[in-house]
Amino acid sequence: MSLALFGELLLRVTLLMAVVIAMSRIFGLRSFSKLSGFDFAVTVALGSVVASGLTATDKSLWIPICAVVVIFLWQMAVAPLRTHFRAAENTIDNGPLMVMENGKILEQNLARADMTRADLWAKLRDENVGDLSRVQAAVVEATGVFTVLHGHEKVSDELLEGVRR
Repeated sequence: MSLALFGELLLRVTLLMAVVIAMSRIFGLRSFSKLSGFDFAVTVALGSVVASGLTATDKSLWIPICAVVVIFLWQMAVAPLRTHFRAAENTIDNGPLMVMENGKILEQNLARADMTRADLWAKLRDENVGDLSRVQAAVVEATGVFTVLHGHEKVSDELLEGVRR
């Protein structure tokens, strides 16, 4: 690697990281959260833009810098829509889906989540579930994360609000 190329890479990393940090400070904690499918998409898009901006040394650095700013602006514009309008939230985000309830597999929902029983067993083992009857709820969250609520205590209804059954 030539000294000039190393210098350009150093400049690209420094500028892009400065822009990402500045934008995340301006737009707050939600910037990199993965609370919803939309947040996850924003995080993936930012990572992709930054990565291509760092490696595409034949392209102008302004393109990825502008793209980072536009992604943050897009997130800022969409967030209040999701907060204030249920229709926008339903359109933009996947809702969480219950695949197991009170020890019983919800076969239709397992199919909707494109999961097999083997996938479910693996996730339950990962959550240290030893007895299926102790699974109060197993949910595929909007971000794709798998959540298992298990034990003898009843799960509060509020925790399952908005979860499709």
